[in-house]
Amino acid sequence: MLTSGEIALHYEDYVLSIQYFNQIIALRPHLYKPWQLRGAAKFYLEDFAGAEEDATEAIRLNPYVDVIFDLRAISRIRQQNYEGAVADYTEAIKLNPMQRNYWFNRAICEMNLKNYDAALLQADTITQRWSQFANAYSLKAEIYLEKKDTVEAAQWLDKALEKDPYDGNTWMTRASINLSRQEWREADTCLSKAIHLKPKHVPSYINRALARLNYNNLRGAMEDYDTALDLDPNNFLAHYNRGLMRMQLGADNDAIDDFDYVIEMEPENVMAIFNRGILRQKTGNYRGAIRDYSKVIDQFPNFWTGLEYRAQCYRALGMTNNAEKDEFRILKAQMDKHIGIQPRWSADKVKEVRKRGEIDPNKHASVVVEDQQESNSYQSDFRGHVQNRSVGFDYRPAFMLSLSPYNNGVKAYQAFDRDVEKFNARKGLRHNLFVACGNHGQTSSTTDEAFALIDSLEIDLSNARGANQEKVLFMQRAVAYTVVQNYPDAIADLDQVIAADSSMVIAYWQRAVCQALMSGFNISQGVEAKLKTASALSDFNHALMLAPNNAYIYYDRANLEAAGGDIPQAIEDYSHAIRLEEHLAEAYYNRGILYYNQGDRASAVRDLSKAGELGLYDAYSIMKRMK
Repeated sequence: MLTSGEIALHYEDYVLSIQYFNQIIALRPHLYKPWQLRGAAKFYLEDFAGAEEDATEAIRLNPYVDVIFDLRAISRIRQQNYEGAVADYTEAIKLNPMQRNYWFNRAICEMNLKNYDAALLQADTITQRWSQFANAYSLKAEIYLEKKDTVEAAQWLDKALEKDPYDGNTWMTRASINLSRQEWREADTCLSKAIHLKPKHVPSYINRALARLNYNNLRGAMEDYDTALDLDPNNFLAHYNRGLMRMQLGADNDAIDDFDYVIEMEPENVMAIFNRGILRQKTGNYRGAIRDYSKVIDQFPNFWTGLEYRAQCYRALGMTNNAEKDEFRILKAQMDKHIGIQPRWSADKVKEVRKRGEIDPNKHASVVVEDQQESNSYQSDFRGHVQNRSVGFDYRPAFMLSLSPYNNGVKAYQAFDRDVEKFNARKGLRHNLFVACGNHGQTSSTTDEAFALIDSLEIDLSNARGANQEKVLFMQRAVAYTVVQNYPDAIADLDQVIAADSSMVIAYWQRAVCQALMSGFNISQGVEAKLKTASALSDFNHALMLAPNNAYIYYDRANLEAAGGDIPQAIEDYSHAIRLEEHLAEAYYNRGILYYNQGDRASAVRDLSKAGELGLYDAYSIMKRMK
């Protein structure tokens, strides 16, 4: 089993490998290897908190394996816990002092902690022991850059390039120094070499476009932006800055397309909205321009340029009264400024490059650069793969009775419940019942099967003799109605079951789920749903009175409470469900989202990590989005 898990890990099937390691840990929790490997799989899925926890347990079981300290250190680095990473690398170096990466990563951590002298000492150790390791010289250069000593940084970068002239990262760092010194042509040269070595690195094209813009090579800059967008069609900086260039060159409609794309990515980006307003005004779309200017003015009431341009649009549309109101606001603001009521806008800001996170409407025409440039990359065998599936922050649905087994996305398994098994033990059933999470993902074959079962049960009911036989048939038909989402008829059949047998837990449980689903539908249609919700809650309570150890019903009641806004009680019910069934991944998942919505990120990460560990790999996408 361990070998199978390692093979799955090797071939990057991380979710499957976690399932193997889970089984080993359940059987042999004293073995350190499955904890270590499961931690590595979680790291590749970007569950860094979970990876750290597993690595910690592996270290407790065997503190003499250096690569486990490396795994925990790199997991802590991804969580920006640099002090913890330094401690781990110190332990790893004690066990294996000739592993160069441990020294290198520890030096970067010291740099991120702003312990520049300690970082330089470690970089010196690396250059002495491994004199041909060019990245060590680049690291020293980066430390000096952090200390604002660009002269010393440039010298160390030159040494790095002597050792390895084919390192694209070093050429990029050299170019960043040229850009900071406004040595545009030299930056272009360095970035061209970096691009030759790393032709698919998008930030290099964007930075080279910035350099080319500043020495008026507009054609080259436009080509770089086009190439960057070919490689990364969703790149914000490339779209925004290309829009500015097109605006400057008079390609107004093309520029509008770029700013439309930026605003679709960031609907509240007032800088892009204002630029689009200018372009709409130039192309005669005055009403669209007014909408854009108004959005900016709402956020910056004293932005005179916006008021002036909006007034021009109002006049072009013959809306003289509105135009005069804006012009009066400008006049009043200018008078107030002279007596110190308003701060003065600095005119020399207009042509500066601005950071992406900087919001200053007077810099609407400035080229945008990233808030923080890329740092020196860590050296590790743990590279990390990202789950890029698009997953919303939605709760997992209710557990209910179904005609087919549950598949949680990793493997199909039978969610066991004693009362369901007791029902299935009856003789003469048309169809066994299963516990499933949600009623989605039904195929045409499963719905056809459900409709056929309903027809068969209709005939059986017409020939049934006695209430005991009828209640079994009604129960099966109610589940079939649930599968085809005919909840009113399902509820009607369940009413018949409960009238015949008031002790049947699964009937109360299924009726509560159907009523909750009808309540959700009614709310979406604007219909009052308090009565249905109250009925569902009453059925859940009655079912729990009959079956107090049913984790699925606690989970379903928590879903209903979460939907109704009773968050503390929902968390309590999810927790109770977990106490009854510690492997209930859906309860961890939903509780994690509740914690996140409440602002408790640490608890959210812990729960989502556990849900991912148990097979709900959507949790990894949620955690990635949370970051």
